[in-house]
Amino acid sequence: MEKTQEDINFMRQALAEAKAALAAGEVPIGAVITCNGRIIARGHNMTERLNDSTAHAEMIAITSATEALGGKYLQDCTLYVTVEPCPMCAAATAWAQLGRLVYGAPDPRRGYTLFSPSLLHPKTQVTSGILEDDCAPLVKEFFKNKR
Repeated sequence: MEKTQEDINFMRQALAEAKAALAAGEVPIGAVITCNGRIIARGHNMTERLNDSTAHAEMIAITSATEALGGKYLQDCTLYVTVEPCPMCAAATAWAQLGRLVYGAPDPRRGYTLFSPSLLHPKTQVTSGILEDDCAPLVKEFFKNKR
């Protein structure tokens, strides 16, 4: 799909979530979910805070979005996430029947495309590379400083 100004604006909101994760000492990945052009859910990594290895930004946002909508399916929604989802999160979007996935930076080590692009729901549309130059350095610097 084509990159739009709306995609850029919503990815900036996901970046704000990633920065909140960084400030909390978490891996700086952020997500927002939109429906009908408005944000219905936000999330950032909370694995350290919750002591839960599944508390990824996408998982937090999916749970919040399904609660906001009152149902488990997100066919009319778009997930904006700063880094390509891992296989766990990609599979969660499939179970939620996500309509569209937009991500900033690829994850060449743990991204779902490395393992199986078919982890997504067959109808999910994907757009990548939105604000990649802003998204990628956050994670790279975080891990560089950890070493």
